[in-house]
Amino acid sequence: MANGSRQAAWEFFGAELKRRREVSGFTQSALGMQVFVSGGYIGQFEQAIRKPQLDVAQRLDEVLQTDGFFERMWRTLIKDQPYSEYFAHAVELERLATKICEFEPALVPGLLQTPEYARALFVASNPLASDEYIEELLRARISRAPLLKDATRPVYWAIVHETALCIPVGGPATMVGQLEQLAAMAREHKVLVQVIPFAAGAHSKMGKMFKLMEFEDAPPTVYTEGVYSGTLLDDPAVVKRVQASYDLLRAVALSPEASLTLIDSVAEDYRQCASTT
Repeated sequence: MANGSRQAAWEFFGAELKRRREVSGFTQSALGMQVFVSGGYIGQFEQAIRKPQLDVAQRLDEVLQTDGFFERMWRTLIKDQPYSEYFAHAVELERLATKICEFEPALVPGLLQTPEYARALFVASNPLASDEYIEELLRARISRAPLLKDATRPVYWAIVHETALCIPVGGPATMVGQLEQLAAMAREHKVLVQVIPFAAGAHSKMGKMFKLMEFEDAPPTVYTEGVYSGTLLDDPAVVKRVQASYDLLRAVALSPEASLTLIDSVAEDYRQCASTT
């Protein structure tokens, strides 16, 4: 399903939600209370600005007595989108965010990856997959990149561990291109990048990636990922703890200027290695 037709389908989902809510006599706030989201979220669902998670679609069916309509439509739309089900909602929220703070302990974050770097990751994860499947995954990954190039792009702050710079994903030449792009985006003030050096030792979120997203008219949300699973967290107490963790990561990371120097240095090492192979 093309992006335009998928959006039109979500708009139909929202229009049908509004119609059935009004027929049932619920205000947005009253329905939100019944399905455990805010009235503002119900309004965003109805305008197709935000997409509900599966459990919310199921509760909408239960409260509005729609015989599984919203769950079936949700499953069809999620199935037809190019991302894993557990990641699809995080992608939607990226597009709405006014600020994204991301931490990756061992990889360059997806929004900053070059096609060559991303392809090497996909091949490593799917060694028996066809070229067509790898290219499909790659198109989905790279389609997110324009988010940081648009004039209305969110403030984007990435903290990575030095490990992410030193694992030769795709080989030296691929890493040269990846680190050069990372440095260029930082120098063009499109992103803010900090590196936690090996010398920093232990830190507050070793081995744990997360993405903290803030919005114009909705509470902040955290996305974190495990093995073939992802979780969106919007409980205020949990989000506050994640924000505190990000502050601790900033404290142990190199400054943006020193981080760029380290990225350039590692890129030069790869460049020399590539020239001798």
